[in-house]
Amino acid sequence: MFSRFFGAQRRAFDSLDEREVLALAISSEEDDARIYRAYAENLRDAFPHSAAVFEEMAREEDQHRAQLIEAYRARFGEQILLIRREHVRGFYQRKPDWLVRPLGLDKVRAAAEAMEEQAARFYLETAKRTRDAGLRKLLGDLAAAEQGHESLARRLSEQHLDKEAVAEEDATAHKQMVLTYVQPGLAGLMDGSVSTLAPIFAAAFATGDTWQTFLVGLAASLGAGISMGFTEVASDDGVISGRGSPIKRGLATGIMTTIGGLGHALPYLIPHFWTATAIAIAVVFVELWVIAWIQNRYMETPWGRATFQVVLGGALVFATGMLIGNA
Repeated sequence: MFSRFFGAQRRAFDSLDEREVLALAISSEEDDARIYRAYAENLRDAFPHSAAVFEEMAREEDQHRAQLIEAYRARFGEQILLIRREHVRGFYQRKPDWLVRPLGLDKVRAAAEAMEEQAARFYLETAKRTRDAGLRKLLGDLAAAEQGHESLARRLSEQHLDKEAVAEEDATAHKQMVLTYVQPGLAGLMDGSVSTLAPIFAAAFATGDTWQTFLVGLAASLGAGISMGFTEVASDDGVISGRGSPIKRGLATGIMTTIGGLGHALPYLIPHFWTATAIAIAVVFVELWVIAWIQNRYMETPWGRATFQVVLGGALVFATGMLIGNA
């Protein structure tokens, strides 16, 4: 109800006169400069070269805003109308993701290009629809300016980011991704896949009942996921270690722990015991090799050591479950 009310108070873009469109362009350029400076501040510590790019882009936006203000003064005087994006229906909006820290480097670069592309397309399409010659010229000039901005990110990247700088920042981004998502997720997957082997297969061979075994596996997987997730959140706030958001790490750990346990619990939904057990053993085999591959691919663990640690460890836990279940 409230959204409909406030939406009804917004003006249609087609209803704006030349003075209002120019005032809107001024405020939009001002907002974009602020966003670019926020990106620069966000990236400054980890990605100083990219931060310099966004600082330069913010200065370019300041220059365009100054040109628009001079044009406004020449036509309409000193009093600039207070009109912003949110006052106009259909005008492009800026998502508040630039407030979130930390933002991924690739996401920030893509957002900058999308900002300028969106503005240029909006002005071009609107210029085609208007019959007012003065407004059409103004919109065309704004579209040309925004199209110039669109290539600015690429040009500034070439100026500030040589191959060594790009490689350095990409390596930093990869390291951050590994610390925030891959490492916690891998720990969860290993814990879920290996630690639940013993209770699941002990229950399977002790009861011979697939449904009871599934319930044990479900409880063990969910319990381990919750426990591992909260442990990861509480263990490190990420400030000193640089491992990133504890919430993101906790979710990665908890979800992957649960998935690791459910992988060999779900086959026991099959009512035939030996069919379910054979599938569960095959799933365990795949899980352990996937873990070894992730260790080799992202953690740079040699294949031999990864295989020894994961496959041998999993086999021992599996054997423990079978022995206890048959005791």
